[in-house]
Amino acid sequence: ARKSEHAEHAQHAAHEGGNNKKIALIISVLALFLAFSETFGKSSQTAALNFQIEASNLWNFFQAKNIRRTATIVATESAKIELASATEGPRKAALAKQIDEWTKTAARYRSEPEAGGGKGEGTVELMKRAQEMEKNRDLELNKYHNFEFASAAFQIGIVMASAAVITGMIGLAYAAIAIGLIGVLFTSMGFLMPTFPHDVLHWVEHLFASGGGGAKH
Repeated sequence: ARKSEHAEHAQHAAHEGGNNKKIALIISVLALFLAFSETFGKSSQTAALNFQIEASNLWNFFQAKNIRRTATIVATESAKIELASATEGPRKAALAKQIDEWTKTAARYRSEPEAGGGKGEGTVELMKRAQEMEKNRDLELNKYHNFEFASAAFQIGIVMASAAVITGMIGLAYAAIAIGLIGVLFTSMGFLMPTFPHDVLHWVEHLFASGGGGAKH
């Protein structure tokens, strides 16, 4: 009887040891995915910051160009008023020449597609470039948020798998795998559909807002 009991204990211990090895493997895989998601998240965060800095610089450049353009337009209008009342030929010719130069300068401030290595440095081009940088920033931020959610899922999975080793509750290991798969899903969305969670959130907010508005009526 004792031999049978010892054999049963040994078999149970071997079974638990096998489970613990499997759970340890799960923890290792989750830790690997966690390292990847945190690296990708940090990269996206840095890229978003760089795009934000570039957008701010472009908007500042746009503002400076716009102020100069406005001042030139005001000066041109004043010169036109003076030209209308001028009687001396040389003075009229000088004013007309100045008006022409200022008009060309104002037009150049508005659109200068060849400047900046072909990127354009007129207010029209600067606005488009700044908006493009903001789009890139938002895209990288969406990626970052996906990777952050993924990292959180992997961390929770590691904690649950560790708890499975301590408590012997195999259900926790399965839960860790399920949460880890959620982390993989968010990591994949970070690359393939970074705006999807953000779009879903906006859709839900719009749905509730529409429902609330309908309820008021």
